[in-house]
Amino acid sequence: MDPITFLISICLAIGLAAACGFRVFIPPFLYGLFYRADLVSLNESWIWMGNDWIIILFGLASLLEISSTFLPWIDNILDIVATPSAIVAGTILASNCLDGIDPGLKWILSLICGIGVTGSFQISTVVGRGLSSFFTGGLGNPIFALIEDINAIFIPIIVILYPILGLLFVLTIAFIIRLSLKKLRNRKRMNTNL
Repeated sequence: MDPITFLISICLAIGLAAACGFRVFIPPFLYGLFYRADLVSLNESWIWMGNDWIIILFGLASLLEISSTFLPWIDNILDIVATPSAIVAGTILASNCLDGIDPGLKWILSLICGIGVTGSFQISTVVGRGLSSFFTGGLGNPIFALIEDINAIFIPIIVILYPILGLLFVLTIAFIIRLSLKKLRNRKRMNTNL
């Protein structure tokens, strides 16, 4: 694999893994749609993701996931189930993007993307939603859910169409999340010290 193709594959793997940290089903759904439009490829192990019925199931699961995240407190319970599922989805998508490199390196990088990248974004959203529930009694969670939905849709699209720009976008979002969580934690500390 030439260096440019490798760089694009890494950008795709990281971007799609990050998107899975926001929503489990939207990134595989969008990837399946892009595959049907001949904009991305699927290796033989993952060709099932491009099946019409699987795309429909991912679409329905995406709608169910989106609608349930707008229900205060249900969204917190959903996070418990979504975390391991998101890590698996992020690992699978990363693995598909890294097809064509040494299998050992491919799975190491896929696990780094799945556990590290997806896990980090998923845990950040869980913590953010928990803090939102704490400060707003769950009333602010729908706004939080909408931001997650936008990221889960926009990240796969931009990273598939413009991989390097998509990676920069993901890094920017990670920085913003980090700053936001730091502010919320400081605010929580100030409230508990009063």
